[in-house]
Amino acid sequence: MMIVVDNLSKTYRIRDVEVPALKGIGFRVEAGEILGFVGRSGGGKSTLLKILRGIEDFDSGRIVMGDLTIVPDSDPAIKAEQRRITAIHLQRDFGLWTESALKNVVRRVNSRVTGYEVLPIEEDATYEEMYDEAMGYLRVVGLASKANHLATLLSGGEKQRLLIARQLAKKPQILLLDEPATMACPTTKQEVMDTILKVNKELGLTILVVSHLPEVHRYLANRLIWLDRGSIKAVGDTDEVLESFLSCMGPSDPLPERPDPPKPEIVVEGLSKRNYLVGTGEVLRIKDLTFSINEGEITSLIGSSGGGKTTLLKIMQGLKPPDEGTVLYRHGDDWVDMTSYSKLRKEVRRKIGIMYQEFALMPGETILEQIGYQLGVKGPEVLGHARKVAEEMNISDRVLDMLYTVADMQKEEAEAVLNKLGLTREVVLELFPRFPASDALEYAQPIMELMDLDSNVLDKLPEQLSGGEKVRATLAMLLAANPSILILDEPFGDIDPITLREVSNAIKRVNAKGCTILLVSHHVDFVREISHRAMLMEKGAIIMDGSPEEVCQAFLSRCDCTYLHGARGAKRPAPVEG
Repeated sequence: MMIVVDNLSKTYRIRDVEVPALKGIGFRVEAGEILGFVGRSGGGKSTLLKILRGIEDFDSGRIVMGDLTIVPDSDPAIKAEQRRITAIHLQRDFGLWTESALKNVVRRVNSRVTGYEVLPIEEDATYEEMYDEAMGYLRVVGLASKANHLATLLSGGEKQRLLIARQLAKKPQILLLDEPATMACPTTKQEVMDTILKVNKELGLTILVVSHLPEVHRYLANRLIWLDRGSIKAVGDTDEVLESFLSCMGPSDPLPERPDPPKPEIVVEGLSKRNYLVGTGEVLRIKDLTFSINEGEITSLIGSSGGGKTTLLKIMQGLKPPDEGTVLYRHGDDWVDMTSYSKLRKEVRRKIGIMYQEFALMPGETILEQIGYQLGVKGPEVLGHARKVAEEMNISDRVLDMLYTVADMQKEEAEAVLNKLGLTREVVLELFPRFPASDALEYAQPIMELMDLDSNVLDKLPEQLSGGEKVRATLAMLLAANPSILILDEPFGDIDPITLREVSNAIKRVNAKGCTILLVSHHVDFVREISHRAMLMEKGAIIMDGSPEEVCQAFLSRCDCTYLHGARGAKRPAPVEG
């Protein structure tokens, strides 16, 4: 289906502040074309896709999709038809039902009839056909073997493919993809991109792809548009547009020297863990892992999706118990095991900053307010206050330890622990009250400079920030409490190369102040640039440990992904612009 965008404009109005997102842009997409979009975070790419999907209003201009014309005051029936013929995969959208991957797709298949996502009952005449159709979409995205696995326990890359399968189940004519493979490992990226090409070729779908990865556009896009601050800066040949865009990247700061001699700060000994899913048996086995993380170094953990990296990090953070083994943290002259309760474990936890792949800022709260909350949990002297309040509330030190662990958990995990204890999040806030704005500002200002963020970001809400600003603001929140250890689980995968270079330089500045950093990333160029050391993890085992260059090269050799070698997908020539 052909798309024409003509003089499209959009301005957000948040707390009486106008933020221009799109400024009179226009372009044409031929039927069956794959058109790519590149640009810095906040350039308007995600806003454009949401407008094309019909889930975001626009101020002026028009959109033509085949015989359908959409203007700002279009009839609701026209907008409903727009939503029927389009499907979108949103950036960082991991919203899945807590059930099998197959049922997640079945719900979307059934929604074409019911209008909402509900599982069919066996008495439905097309019950078996719906399950067969859903399985077909899982085969297309390479997840047939994971059909009965719980969707929420899939790896990040597997979730990406499941989300695309759910979009295909809508049978759209236009597919809108916002960072469809950025968070995945190279092998999964290859599978997702080949799936996109296959869908484009076999179903004739018109596809618009937003990605910050140049190699994704080189492999997929017939043409490329560079969107900058709401305006089209360049449009044309993919390689030529990418060359212009990447020329804006700043230089890489030198990596700080490693402390000499090396001094272990975290020691993992004899770690074992089996993960099971009901009905599927053993899906991951970590067995007898032993290694150490040295003080003041940046260590990167790489490997294919589902290899156990996130599970290992959660054990190291004391958020998931191992079956066997210990994780010891140096604390002064003591060694503290994070896998079991002790009176010192809270002291160790206070000095750790954790950032997840699926991190989220609190909507409706300014960045300064959220820094105040972070300081209330990880700031100086907070544990003394918490112990005093806990004693008054008749809360034991062991329970206080569990409640302090909740502060480092993702939302669903935290709620499960609180429900088990019969307590609410209000109790956590009473034990760890947020810092006043004036105190939070004192801690925040030097960190904003370190992260190269304008101080006016502190007074903004998350919805007023670009994707890159959200990443750096979240990192600034962690750094405000002056952690000595940062553990980062793939939080930088979906920011543009220019911003990623800025973040890389900022992390090096943090490391230069003595902070030990352990991170997971699938972005091998980023790992090469930022790491003193890299470890390759596959199927629950660390199979290589050494220089980032050698480990990354070994990883890429094992992946054998054609897109990483400058190969182009089997695309037809770009259509002539009309």
